[in-house]
This record gives sequence, C-alpha cells and structure tokens, in this order.
Amino acid sequence: MAIIRSTTILSVRHGDHVAIGGDGQVSLGQTVVKSDADKLRSLQDGTVWCGFAGSAADAFALLERFSAKLSANKSNVRRAAIELAKEWRSDKVLRRLESLLVVASVDASLMISGSGDVIEPTDGIIGIGSGGNYAVAAARALMDNTDLSAADVVEKALHIAADICVYTNHSIKVETIE
Repeated sequence: MAIIRSTTILSVRHGDHVAIGGDGQVSLGQTVVKSDADKLRSLQDGTVWCGFAGSAADAFALLERFSAKLSANKSNVRRAAIELAKEWRSDKVLRRLESLLVVASVDASLMISGSGDVIEPTDGIIGIGSGGNYAVAAARALMDNTDLSAADVVEKALHIAADICVYTNHSIKVETIE
C-alpha cells in the first residue's frame, strides 16, 4: 500500500500577533490526489487554531478530544495540550493514531505528539509535516532579516517550503490570531 504523505504546517509568533498556515497537498505515493485540502481548524470561536500533519482521520479524532480538553480546562491551551498528550500516550487506541498537531492561541504556540510531547518553541516558530523543517528555516531567516508581519512570514515561508518539498504545494491558507 502506498504511503500517504501530506502537508506542511507553520506557526509564527511575532509580537502580539500569531499566524498559522498550511498548504493543501495530499499525496498518495508519488501522486498528488488533492491539492486544496484545508488542514487548519478553528476552535473556541477562532481564539485557538490547530493545524495537523499525518492521518486526517486521526487528526480529527485528536482535534475533537483537544476541543473537549479546552472546554474542561476553561480554555487554558497549555493545560488542555498536556491533558491531551497524557491521554494520547496512555490510551491503547489513541496510541496508534499517527498525526501531529500544532496549536496556536494568543497565549501559546504548541506542538503536540502521541509520544507525550508538548513543545513550546523558544522563538515562537513551529513547523510540522513533510516540509516543516524547510518552512521553519525560511521563517527564522525572514524573522531575522525583514519587518514582515507574522502572517506574511508564514505565507512566504510556506511558499519557500513548497519550492523545496515535493509533498508541499503553493495552495496556502493562513489564519491570524490577535
């Protein structure tokens, strides 16, 4: 069976602004099967945005659980992320889910994984997926050498990643949290 590869998700925190974006490509083996997938989801009336890489079905299951954790923890993003990571790692069924999440709000930018990781980057830049490392490198260079907004950095860095990574395309969606 062909391996499904897809996406690049990038979040950038710059001053009081946070942006998160992703491309739209989904690949099955060496074939692009969809070019305009939406891999960003709004939670808590747009105050929290999540991006996902990996299995979409697994990501949706995790997003539902994360949304419930947010509600149970009074919209505390860090606490909800920790609770989700603990459940994800310890539950026999959840442990098999293959996805990564990036969660962004005014208060926090986090990457959550099934191995129990909840990572908040020092520089406020998080990238996941096939082109995640390319997008992070581009975003860091743009942040150090330009006066672009967080949203513009995300968009430009994702386009740079799309020029390098065959599993990332130029169908970019960016959301801003202020």
